[in-house]
Amino acid sequence: MGNLKKRLLTGDRPTGKLHLGHYVGTIQNRVKLHKDYECFFIIADLHMLTTKNTKEDIQQTAVNARHLVLDTLSAGVDPAAATFYLQSAIPEVCEMNTLFQNLVTVPRLERIPSLKDMVRASGKSEMPYGLLGYPVLQTADILCVKGELVPVGKDNAAHVEVSREIAKRFNHLYGDVFPVPDVLIGDVPSLVGTDGQAKMSKSLNNAIFLSDDEKAVEKKVKGMFTDPARTSADVPGKVDGNPVFIYHDIFNPNKAEVQGLKERYRKGQVGDVEVKQKLSKALNNFLDPIRERRNNFEDQKGYIDELIYKGTKKVRTEVQQTLYEMKKSMGFVASWRSIERKAADRMGAKK
Repeated sequence: MGNLKKRLLTGDRPTGKLHLGHYVGTIQNRVKLHKDYECFFIIADLHMLTTKNTKEDIQQTAVNARHLVLDTLSAGVDPAAATFYLQSAIPEVCEMNTLFQNLVTVPRLERIPSLKDMVRASGKSEMPYGLLGYPVLQTADILCVKGELVPVGKDNAAHVEVSREIAKRFNHLYGDVFPVPDVLIGDVPSLVGTDGQAKMSKSLNNAIFLSDDEKAVEKKVKGMFTDPARTSADVPGKVDGNPVFIYHDIFNPNKAEVQGLKERYRKGQVGDVEVKQKLSKALNNFLDPIRERRNNFEDQKGYIDELIYKGTKKVRTEVQQTLYEMKKSMGFVASWRSIERKAADRMGAKK
């Protein structure tokens, strides 16, 4: 490969802007790792079709792709140390998916619990064929760039295990073409939304986005769920499981302040207003460097599109080579060349 660094593949579906839940779950890990690996960040618009496949959803792909890349760079990923690319602009991935799908059985895919969870979350009564095959297309995503490390949340670890099995089976049947990817499981739990009822999600309107300005953050924090049993500031409150304190623990670096607020809250010596005001300040302090980087990238008109375009062209060239190696090892190249050669001999004899 001409590069001593191991290859890392990860990415997102382009369904909207990134929020603090994304940061805690995946983005901070990418910022931490991206200088140590050769990183490929996929904009997985084909995977989006499993739950969002209207014409309107697809027409939003370009806008949402820009959001994904801009949010990731604003969080601290160096564009010189990462390759962003659009999945649907690399049709060879779909051909690889076709070749891989006969190396795994339907019962094996049906045992992946997260697929059923995705069906329920999308409000569908039955599982689409594309969703059942989600891990196979994900395998093509990983192996098309010969990815060696795949950072995922716990829910998606089973997907990568399928990729490992397919890579091993392919190598066993046809020869060593692919590395067997390792999975890196994030140990950070999902971030609860501002409503305290579910994990942070754009669709549930309970998210604080990396792109939110100070006023938006203050408004959202002001409306955050706290302890419903606490009717006034002098009533002792519950800290454990309280979303405001969950956010303080993650985003407020002043641990002495957080500890003091917790002690006073438990004793009924501080109101929700003060606790939330200090959380707003901590969140805005956390987001300020992200906003500054965002402004710098936004000032460079067309820069994000250029990154996606160049990254996609680079990856497609590489995937074409990987697909050729794959088909050669399977025997397809030899079969075609045999037909091509005999056809050329016949056509030449007719002249």
